[in-house]
Amino acid sequence: MHNGGFLKVFLIISAVSLLFDWYIFSGLKTLSNDWQSHIWRNVMLFGYLFIAVGVVALFLIGFGSFSTASGMRPFHEWMLSLFLTFFITKLFFIIVLSLGDLGRFFVGLFHLAINKGNVPVFPARRKFISEIAVLVAAVPFTAMFYAMFKGKYDYKLHRTTLYFDDLPEAFDGFTITQLSDIHSGSFDNTEAMQRGIDMVKAQKSDLFVFTGDLVNNAASEIEPYIDRFGQIKAPHGQFSILGNHDYGDYIHWDSEQEKAANLELLKQHHKALGYRLLLDENVTIEKDGQKISLIGIQNWGRGFIQLGDLNKALQGVPPDAFKVLLSHDPTHWEEQVRYNATNIHLTLSGHTHGAQFGIEIPGFRWSPVKYRYLDWAGLANEKNRYLYVNRGFGFLAFSGRLGIWPEVTVIELRRKV
Repeated sequence: MHNGGFLKVFLIISAVSLLFDWYIFSGLKTLSNDWQSHIWRNVMLFGYLFIAVGVVALFLIGFGSFSTASGMRPFHEWMLSLFLTFFITKLFFIIVLSLGDLGRFFVGLFHLAINKGNVPVFPARRKFISEIAVLVAAVPFTAMFYAMFKGKYDYKLHRTTLYFDDLPEAFDGFTITQLSDIHSGSFDNTEAMQRGIDMVKAQKSDLFVFTGDLVNNAASEIEPYIDRFGQIKAPHGQFSILGNHDYGDYIHWDSEQEKAANLELLKQHHKALGYRLLLDENVTIEKDGQKISLIGIQNWGRGFIQLGDLNKALQGVPPDAFKVLLSHDPTHWEEQVRYNATNIHLTLSGHTHGAQFGIEIPGFRWSPVKYRYLDWAGLANEKNRYLYVNRGFGFLAFSGRLGIWPEVTVIELRRKV
């Protein structure tokens, strides 16, 4: 969609938000009708209008400063996140208030029918409906602000142990720490982000892998954090692949040469981080004279860029080797890996972020991303061919996480006895 199309969409959304404000204002008037202090009543009513109109104005200012040459910056993500927070909060308020008003409407029609128009058609809106609307709306409001200020840096450690008949004995108990979707261009609190890096370091795993989306768009985004992510070391090395955002496809470049130079610079940054970037290739991990194959491909995703060449990446890998594949998008596993005759034992992916929003409790898991991705978080298994989807270390667009927290993954390989 071109800029003019985006402008129309944002203006329509802003207009809808202001219509919401008009309706909510009427509910707040009902809520404060019996307040003894007219001063506090006006402070509440006009204070709400000031904040509501201000948030819409900031949203439009954020859009006005957006450039396709640089993409979303933390400022734009914050403006979008604030707008979404208030928009969703208002939506909850309106749902409750409109249900109350709908009840008033039908009660009024009933009285009109039985009294032949001798009584008012619509009874007065009751104050408690507005009070319930405020209480209900407070839930998403509080949750969204938690997501923005705390949730996006609330790193969770996910440990998974997998058992294989043909795992070489020397690798029994071998551990792999995985990060994915760092999205360094979105960070706005370096010290909070460092806690996630410290969590990775504390695992002291045998191998470290990163499964794509180091940046949002531009290679320069990772530069302030190279020393920090470069602290991550593992005895058997650090390896990485590219994700769809790493190719710079979502911003405007003045030339193809400029875009190619950005990708080349990003590859150099992987090297500066101490990561061996795998581009449709494989390496051998050796321990006590025994080996496993680590394979890494460029991005291949359903509906996204499809550069990865699995056959090329597998060249030279013995058919009976134990294989671990790094592939950013889990749809690659669904379409090309799980039924592949080469028998790839374990695929590590990311990409989905778990939508950065959802519910994960024992026995139940839901996120809106499930309607786009069959495998969107955690472990999947198809006849002992495993996929693990990391929920992502960073965040993008919405500057927050709620229910689907940022993840550090540790996978332990064990040999079946």
